Parts: sequence; C-alpha cells; structure tokens
Amino acid sequence: MKLLEGKNALVFGVANNRSIAWGITQAFHQHGAKVGISYAGEMMEKRARPLGESLGLDFIEPCDVSSDAEIEAVAAKAKAHFGQIDILVHAIAFAPREELTGAFYTTSRAGFATALDISVYSFIALARAFQPLLRSGGSMMTLSYYAAEKVVPNYNVMAIAKAALENTTRYLARDFGPQGVRVNAISAGPIRTLAAAGVGGFRDLYKRFAEVSPMRQEITIEDVGGTAVYLASDLSAKTTGEIIFVDGGFNIVAIADDIVSDDSAE
Repeated sequence: MKLLEGKNALVFGVANNRSIAWGITQAFHQHGAKVGISYAGEMMEKRARPLGESLGLDFIEPCDVSSDAEIEAVAAKAKAHFGQIDILVHAIAFAPREELTGAFYTTSRAGFATALDISVYSFIALARAFQPLLRSGGSMMTLSYYAAEKVVPNYNVMAIAKAALENTTRYLARDFGPQGVRVNAISAGPIRTLAAAGVGGFRDLYKRFAEVSPMRQEITIEDVGGTAVYLASDLSAKTTGEIIFVDGGFNIVAIADDIVSDDSAE
C-alpha cells in the first residue's frame, strides 16, 4: 500500500547516502510521492545529484538557506515544477565544528548566530516561502534530537538550536493549522551522518546508545523515513505541533541498567 500516492514532496538537506534526508526521500519515493530534493551548494552536489538521479527524480536544486533570495528562487522553481506542495521536509542543521567540543560557555557569538540561523531560522524562512504553495492537508516536518531537552556532552550550541527548533515547530503548527497544514518534528536517536561526525565524542555516544535504549537497537535512516511517511500521510491528519521520538525508547530512560546493581539475589 502506497500512502503518499498523488502527493508532491520537497526534501531539503540531502547530503549523502547516510543522511536522514536521504532516508526520508527514499521512503517517500517508495510510497508513491513525487519527490524533489535540495542540497547545500556545490560541495554537496556531487553526492546529492547522483542520489536523486538514481530514483529518477527530476527536481534536484541547490539552496543556501542562509539566503532569503535563494529560498525564494527555489520556491519559484518548485511552483513551476510541482504547482502545489503537499510535503515539505527541513532536514538542515549546522554549527561550526569548533563549537561542538569542550565547554558550552566557550561558545562564540558568531558560532551561536550561525547555528541558530542555519538550523532554526531556515525552517521559518522555508515555511514563509512555501506557504502559498502548501495544499490543505499538507505536512511540514523538521528533525530534532534529545539534546534539546537534556544535556549531551559536546552537543553544546546545537542543543540550544534544537530546543529553539522544537518551539519553532509548535509556533508554526499554530500558524499553519487554519490552512489545514500540519507541522511536526522527528527526534531521532544518534545516526552516523555527516553532521553527527562533527560532534566531539560522537563515536563513544553511538556505541553506548544501543546498550542503554530499551530496544537495544541502533537507529537507521530507514527508521526515520518510516515515521516521516506517517507524518506526511493522511494517517496523521490530526497530529500537529508534536515531537515524535524515533530512538528505541532512549528518551524514557533515566539511568543505564548496568549502573544499578541487582540486589535481589542478596
């Protein structure tokens, strides 16, 4: 059963075959959506374009989301190509690498501004540019992480950006609700993406994650893609302003099992 048949989807943030945006793109395509993708500049094109072409996609466009002019330009191209949009995915996050290690209080003013602009404001800017194109019954979504709620070593300013992104999701849900458009966020567990590689100590965190989460499994881009299909489909018709966890239950755990001894045998 194809849940997205007849729907037009645009996914921002495809970087390579490990990116969550690519997992979402594949899932949308498998469920019958007409998909377009966007990537961040020339450096990403050599990876993103072949991926899009492998699925037969005919809308593959660059967009620097720090530029309102570029966002407006890609929206105009999308209007000419699709007419209307049913699904808009914001899978974009960035902070300078030097801000993702060490003490949080050393965050620079410039690094803070960059992280919030690229990771958060870009969702607002995309929503504004695509608002006239979004069909009633449509869905917008973005990607968060548990560090928006709890302290994760080295995630630093990106955690602040994710917290702001989650609140942005709620405000956009309020704004777009009367238009019949839902806005939600997926909070995925750690996945070995290009963005995650920039976070200090990520490898250790990644190895430990599956040991601590209740399901004892790693999270894949396919797992996130499946949830994205649900949020994009009519099955989630009355779900908006929510943060949906795809982390094997990691977010419900207060402390790892192996830290607490079992005294029952004594």
